[in-house]
Amino acid sequence: MRNIITIEYFKTAVGELILGSIDNKLCLCDWRYRKMRTSIDTKIQEALNAEYIEGSSEIIETTKSQLNEYFLGERIKFDIPLLLIGSDFQKTVWNALLQIPYGTTETYQGLSKRLANEKAIRAVASANGANAIAIIIPCHRIIGSDGKLVGYAGGLGAKNKLLNLENALNKDQLSLF
Repeated sequence: MRNIITIEYFKTAVGELILGSIDNKLCLCDWRYRKMRTSIDTKIQEALNAEYIEGSSEIIETTKSQLNEYFLGERIKFDIPLLLIGSDFQKTVWNALLQIPYGTTETYQGLSKRLANEKAIRAVASANGANAIAIIIPCHRIIGSDGKLVGYAGGLGAKNKLLNLENALNKDQLSLF
């Protein structure tokens, strides 16, 4: 018998997400139309011996509420039980992403240094790209070493909107107004 991951599609001003929960934990908060959608879904379903069934759950409702508060600028930290599906290294990277404060950015190189593994920049970038709990695990806070926006599953437009929402861009520039 297969387990069930309850999923719901959730439209936001930044893009449409797919939210998923199992055993009172959030296991999915990802961009519905990302390039890796099929491989991410397959990985999660196989790891949990589960299938997706559309519906709602208490965790999904809490997630939607907290995301709405975030988008309104009323929440800077999420309080949702997470179930991370990935390798030990990926989980280490995702937990490091959780330590990047709201309103700040980090580079892949900086994140590699945080993990005491400076040469793992590409592996860190790959783990960042495999993150299936977007926004809550803030992979959008990773930028290029030159300060430019780099790859993001939700697209660079969504990444730009999230970083602007957090006022994380152009902090070094003085305002003239």
